[in-house]
Amino acid sequence: MRVCTLGDLLLDVVIRLDRPLVAGDDAPARTNAGAGGQAANVAAWAAELGAEARFVGKRADDAAGSLAASELADLGVELAGPVVQGRTGIVVSLVTPDAERSLASDRGVAPELVADELDPAWFSDCDVLHVSGYSLLREPIAGAAGRAVELARRAGARISVDASTWSAIREFGPLLFRERLAVLAPDVVFASERELQELGGRALAPVVVVKRGAEGCSVIEGEAVENHPALAAVAADSTGAGDAFAAGFLVGGVRTALEAAARCVGKLGALP
Repeated sequence: MRVCTLGDLLLDVVIRLDRPLVAGDDAPARTNAGAGGQAANVAAWAAELGAEARFVGKRADDAAGSLAASELADLGVELAGPVVQGRTGIVVSLVTPDAERSLASDRGVAPELVADELDPAWFSDCDVLHVSGYSLLREPIAGAAGRAVELARRAGARISVDASTWSAIREFGPLLFRERLAVLAPDVVFASERELQELGGRALAPVVVVKRGAEGCSVIEGEAVENHPALAAVAADSTGAGDAFAAGFLVGGVRTALEAAARCVGKLGALP
């Protein structure tokens, strides 16, 4: 099985606080830096779970980009897409002592991917194309996502999309986001409860997978709803757990998804 992903390859900086920040003062923390970005995370976990994985996206030729690309390749992911002069995006994930995380995101050159820069060969052999919802929020990458879906579907691939971010969807406009999602006509949509609420309900794809964090997940197919509890885990950091879950679902279904998410939350950082 080959899983292709389209979106961002960024540098993730994860900061896990031992106690809440104090304005104007210092607080002890543990940190981790490495490859990140939703599409990159899904590709890394797909490779970890036994699939062949290819990441497609635009990345910069700076030191941060080289570090992120090298780490992703070391995890068994094939990298495709233009490498350009510019600045690699950085995401800072601030993790509180209870393992909840908040993100500060700078996407760098990633949203500048253009449809004409895609090679049809990158999508000719994929079984699943997974598109990060962040890619629908900006042009020209939104156009590139649409072209990638055309190429992948022509090759017989299933299409999945992760809604990604309720706050950015609200700022962008839920109706416009939903219109762009409808153009892609995905087979599977992943969304948190809050993202689903912003988008107005369940009718986003034939299969909608609701990620509920510590409460597990719900799989919605038409009128049928299956609820699945999360697996036991000692939570250290929730960064990337949703991406691990999505990769697991695409590779092996619900059980594999829940196992991958439990593994991810038990460690610092988003990658396997």
